[in-house]
Amino acid sequence: MTKNRIEAFSDGVFAIIITIMVLEFKIPHSSSIKELVHLLPIFISYLMSFVYVGIYWANHHHLLHTVEKVTSAIIWSNMGLLFFLSLIPFTTGWMGENHFDTIPVVVYAVNLLLSGVAFYILQNVIMSGITHRTKLIEALEKQKVKGIASIIIYSLAIPCAYFSTIVSAILFALVSIMWIIPDKNVEKALED
Repeated sequence: MTKNRIEAFSDGVFAIIITIMVLEFKIPHSSSIKELVHLLPIFISYLMSFVYVGIYWANHHHLLHTVEKVTSAIIWSNMGLLFFLSLIPFTTGWMGENHFDTIPVVVYAVNLLLSGVAFYILQNVIMSGITHRTKLIEALEKQKVKGIASIIIYSLAIPCAYFSTIVSAILFALVSIMWIIPDKNVEKALED
């Protein structure tokens, strides 16, 4: 399989994930502002997940540019990542519909944790195939630190949800802030 096929397939899955999330919005049956206010938790959960999916797409895009040869390990670790990301519309919708209640926030945090672990695994599999590009390996190693920090923060968000779902939401936002801008070191290393 060529790198272009795995990129095209992954891009299609990302697009479908975002499309499914937006379809969770139910059109109000009246023109009342009160009806829109009722949709606010759903919109907030959608916005949060849209940002997350966008972050994963951008970083996945940069990560796949580092692939020298597509292997079965890359294909299956990529499928693992896409699987956990494909659950985001469900956990997003459940969390929004239930106004950020404890159990839906816990399930959302677990979903983000498993997505983070899957991305970390994909990155390690890809890095194992890079043998002669020292600057690229160094850049990816720095990015791995953010990945480990994300996994730790997601893990903390799970028990925090039992005490305060707002704290969990703040932890989710913290991770998205860490990743919102793709690492320029990877781009620079690819140019060398």
